[in-house]
Amino acid sequence: MGSDPSSFLGFYATRFDTVELNTTGYRLPSEEQFERWRDATPVGFRFAVKLPLTRLDRVGTFVERVTVLHDRLGPLRIVVQQERDEGLLAFLLGSLDPDLSVAFDFRHPSWDQADVPVRVGSLEADARFRYVRYRKPPYGDEFFAAEAARLRPVLDGGSSVYAYFRHEDEATAPVYAERLRRELDEPRGR
Repeated sequence: MGSDPSSFLGFYATRFDTVELNTTGYRLPSEEQFERWRDATPVGFRFAVKLPLTRLDRVGTFVERVTVLHDRLGPLRIVVQQERDEGLLAFLLGSLDPDLSVAFDFRHPSWDQADVPVRVGSLEADARFRYVRYRKPPYGDEFFAAEAARLRPVLDGGSSVYAYFRHEDEATAPVYAERLRRELDEPRGR
C-alpha cells in the first residue's frame, strides 16, 4: 500500500470501521498505546480486542487497559483454550461489566454446547452483535454470495456484525472485507 506505518491506522480507518487487535494476545500494550490508537481513528470506529484467557488474575488489568479506548472499544474476543469449566465461565460472566460486548472464542470441543450470549462464528445468538472470523482463504464469488445471504438477516434484525478476514502476507484481507461489504450492499434478487 505504500503507507507510512505511523499513519497506516488513520488510512485504514478511512476505508473500514473496525479492526481486530490480535497483538493483545501476545502482550498487553500500554495505556498510552491504546490512547494513540483511539486518537488515530474517527468517531464510530471500533477495535475488537483479543483477550487470551491464560490467567484469571490478569482479566481486570486487561479490561482496565482496553477501556482507555472509550467509545472506540468494540467487542472483547475472549479466547478460551482449556477444557470446559463452568466456574471459569461463571467468573467471567459475573465479573465483566455487562455493558461490554463480549464474544467467546472457544477452542476446545468440550465447550460446544456452552450457553453464552455471543460465540465467535455463530449467528444463532439473541444479542446486539455477532462476531465472525474467516480463516481459510482464498474466497470466491459463491462464498461472498452465500455469506451475504447468511449475514443479511442478522443485519436486518438490527444487530451488528463484526467480520474479520485472516491477514495474509499479501494484503488479501482488506480486499475480501471490501468485497463482502459490497455484496451486502447489493440489492437482493439481482
